[in-house]
Amino acid sequence: MIAGKKSFRLFLTASTVIASSLFCAAAGSSDIISSGTGFFVNDQGWIVTNQHVVEGCESVSVPSLGDAAEIKIDKQNDLAVFQVNATDKKPISLRSTQPRLGEDIAAYGFPLNGILSDTIKVTTGNINSLVGMENDTRFMQVSTPLQPGNSGGPIVDHWGSVVGMATSVLGSKFADATGITPQNVNFAIRSNVIELFLQSRDIKFESSVPQTGAPPLSTADLSDKVVPSTVPVLCHGKPMAQVANQAPTTAPVAPTTTVSPPMSRGFQSLTNVDVIGFDYSTLRSVSSEQCSAACQADSSCRATTYNKKEHFCFLKNDAKLLVRNYDADANVASDLLGSTVVSTFTIASGRDMAGGDYLRLRSSSFIGCYLECEKDWKCKAFAYTRKKNDCWLKDQTGRLSVKAGVDLGVR
Repeated sequence: MIAGKKSFRLFLTASTVIASSLFCAAAGSSDIISSGTGFFVNDQGWIVTNQHVVEGCESVSVPSLGDAAEIKIDKQNDLAVFQVNATDKKPISLRSTQPRLGEDIAAYGFPLNGILSDTIKVTTGNINSLVGMENDTRFMQVSTPLQPGNSGGPIVDHWGSVVGMATSVLGSKFADATGITPQNVNFAIRSNVIELFLQSRDIKFESSVPQTGAPPLSTADLSDKVVPSTVPVLCHGKPMAQVANQAPTTAPVAPTTTVSPPMSRGFQSLTNVDVIGFDYSTLRSVSSEQCSAACQADSSCRATTYNKKEHFCFLKNDAKLLVRNYDADANVASDLLGSTVVSTFTIASGRDMAGGDYLRLRSSSFIGCYLECEKDWKCKAFAYTRKKNDCWLKDQTGRLSVKAGVDLGVR
């Protein structure tokens, strides 16, 4: 966490050691140390879940479908995806339009696996807030009851499209820290964040929009549609008495909290982060290590951004803003982190988003485009075209597409 910023983001595991021992015995396998939920996103066997469900596992499996292969993770956004040998499974589509405050939703998962029955459970509720803790726009708050084991499960609208993924709860540790007893305060990763994650890994997925005019499905009909695509995810490893069903954790903190070991001369390395500051030099066709070494050798260098796709290195003499960008890695002088603002935007180079344009700004810079969207409460995303220096502000988000020469920013 950035210095001086207080947070009550608390990690929640199982509530008691008794739950842990019951889980291991009931599960029937001594090497299963935790469990969560996942769901198919395409017909090629790819399953998405939370990163904390698969973290620390010696192997991951899905009952009756076998071991997971090619596990890909995004620790900052608590997302993971893996493949199993199941090409006949029907995927659940990701909703490409924004959720609505108060919208009816349903959550599916395998909570307290080994304590309750091992069958899938459904709970219903509403979207309580369109943002998560500390106004984190990657998340939304939901009233659907969640338990340990729900992590990674789909939260769907009443037409069967995924609007989010069950991820986090507030529990007893929050009450101990604040004196406030939370009542059914739960959080989900929004579907557009999952969409960006899958696109950055070149994994296909289906998307959909609410069926305008079509009546919503009953919970029973909804279950007929969602249940076949939702699976338990088992984490295998060495048994530990203190480990129980993988519980929803609280929402991940800002990108700067996942920090690699510092370089020499007081720098911090940040993965999938772009630094906005004054670029005084650019190095082309270099490696990440060469970029870091160039900054180390220059006493005026205070930060770097390394473009992993283009192999460009940007040397900066200051750092004003940190933005999530899966194409970039950064280094920032440690003494600057406390005064550097963390953006709520995710930047995707070579991506565009259809629809939602409500304002065009000509002869703009990328920074100017970002700032215009940042200060406008109704701006949900922006697209900046480099050749024309045009900035398009969007009041809603839609489906992403590949488009060269466009930089997309999404809250």
